[in-house]
Amino acid sequence: MFIRDVMTTNVVTIPSTTSLADARRIMDAHHIRRLPVVDKGKVLGVVSRDALDKAGPSKLTTFSIHEVTYLLGKITVREIMSKNLVSVSPDATVEEAVAMAQSKKVGMLIVIEDGRLVGIATTNDFFYKIANPILGIDKPGTRFSVHNWRSIADLQKILGIIDRFQSQIVTMYTMTHPESGQNDFVAHLTTSNPDGLMEELRKNGYEVHERAR
Repeated sequence: MFIRDVMTTNVVTIPSTTSLADARRIMDAHHIRRLPVVDKGKVLGVVSRDALDKAGPSKLTTFSIHEVTYLLGKITVREIMSKNLVSVSPDATVEEAVAMAQSKKVGMLIVIEDGRLVGIATTNDFFYKIANPILGIDKPGTRFSVHNWRSIADLQKILGIIDRFQSQIVTMYTMTHPESGQNDFVAHLTTSNPDGLMEELRKNGYEVHERAR
């Protein structure tokens, strides 16, 4: 999967001359927390809701409400925007992009193609379009984990048991158990009554636990 598959393309942008008050109104209207700042097609920075909050009335307590309103209408995003931009190509893999975002400690990646802003990829994009499908979030059925499988032969045996019970797999993955350090096998199945299947797995020597969805 590539960034072009998960990025947000209908990006709302603002020029650097936008006032803090207008930037907040735009965020509220579109229910977003970040706005790329673009002048003449060039991305200069990004302004976040947190940055607007820090530059808001709580920092201007010595002023009257009228003075605060006036200042928020005059101060522009150029003065508070972050220039710590991290950009990726739309052809970057999501693995590359997530690793880059984590190493740079940013919550948004600017997606640039041929010198143009073509999208953004945020933490929400990674959660809703990658993590949720992998984990089967909001999908019906049952999720369970097998703690003591060790080999490909075990995995084949587990899948064979699932197949015998004619259960369809929504998603499956492995993850390291925090206590044992061993990989758990986790499967999300379409069946809503997995008791017989899990009992069969236990009869074959596997430690099985149903997981909350």
